[in-house]
Amino acid sequence: MTISIEQTSQASLSFPIIKQQVPITFHYNVHFTEHLFNLDNPLLAQVVAADGRLSPRKAIAIVDSGVVRHHPKLLENIQLYADWYNDSIHLCTFPLVVTGGEVAKNEPKSVINLHALIDRVQLCRHSYILAIGGGAMLDMVGYAAATAHRGIRLIRIPTTVLGQDDSGIGVKNGINAFGKKNFLGTFAPPYAVINDFHFLTTLDERDWRSGVAEAVKVALIKDADFFKYICTNTDAIVNRDKKVMQQIIYRCAQLHLEHIANSGDPFEAGSSRPLDFGHWAAHRLEHLTDYRLRHGEAVAIGIALDSTYSYLAGWLSYSQWQQILKTLHNIGFSLFVPELINHDLNPATCLFQGLAQFREHLGGELTITVLEKIGKGIEIHEVDIALYQQAIALLQEASEIDRQ
Repeated sequence: MTISIEQTSQASLSFPIIKQQVPITFHYNVHFTEHLFNLDNPLLAQVVAADGRLSPRKAIAIVDSGVVRHHPKLLENIQLYADWYNDSIHLCTFPLVVTGGEVAKNEPKSVINLHALIDRVQLCRHSYILAIGGGAMLDMVGYAAATAHRGIRLIRIPTTVLGQDDSGIGVKNGINAFGKKNFLGTFAPPYAVINDFHFLTTLDERDWRSGVAEAVKVALIKDADFFKYICTNTDAIVNRDKKVMQQIIYRCAQLHLEHIANSGDPFEAGSSRPLDFGHWAAHRLEHLTDYRLRHGEAVAIGIALDSTYSYLAGWLSYSQWQQILKTLHNIGFSLFVPELINHDLNPATCLFQGLAQFREHLGGELTITVLEKIGKGIEIHEVDIALYQQAIALLQEASEIDRQ
């Protein structure tokens, strides 16, 4: 029987679709401790040894320069710890110091240099990268770890409140590019997270309170009782009460992880991102202020802005709106910067360009979270720019009154 080429081509189109489905479950633990690198604290060695391999695991340690300034013996202590627990950990080189803060995410060479180090010491997919630092630095190191060999085991050791309660415990990594926050990035869960509360003792006032903004955020959209706890303890936060901060970090981390595990969209394939309440403006303000604002400081302003919009739109009551602003103010956040009033059409300076970038980042449909009440966020897909301008005017007015 003779079959023509045309008939063969048509026949090939009749094959049924092969539907592929690959269920994957990720497991990682978030630990809490103090003085992680003391020789009498075996936690890190136990976390590494838990993979069941017999030989010492190759590893490198990457340390935030800001952390080293406040803990000058840290690099030596890390090396001594690895030497002491050498049946579990083999450090391939002395701990490497990298620039911390948003600079780490803005400088492309940061990732290139880490890839070069990984190649030079011949790490493999079963090796470990210990990332010790603030949230921005962890984002950068996580991106390098996720893209070398398509994924090297990452142990995050956040050293800031924001890193311990939010950015350091999730599944996202990224760096900035083309003037956009986290334009390049991956969804890659860490192997483990270890929160060492001792690192928080040397934070300056700005970094101490900055991470509380993320706790306020998650409380406002998910847990009214948690928000009440924050309101009740604003004086304790300002006075650097260690136990209160530990409770805030733990509950914030718990809510964050519950959302990742149970929202049905851990890698944000859809257009919903409730944990980014207040963030469309925050990301834009970071860029517009040339990162003069810490991330948490920008988030506090974004929360104030979206809460004010929620009040003006008729969803949030006046008393709850005022309670939110008062709480943020009492913690020590400034809720207005001049960059908020950039309403012109120049995309380089307009605040509302942040909405377009948020829409692009989410996949084409604008989805932002606003408040129906304290403890309950709702999603909207359209916004009234004039109402946002009114909200900005109210924040500016309140700021001027505070200065008088």
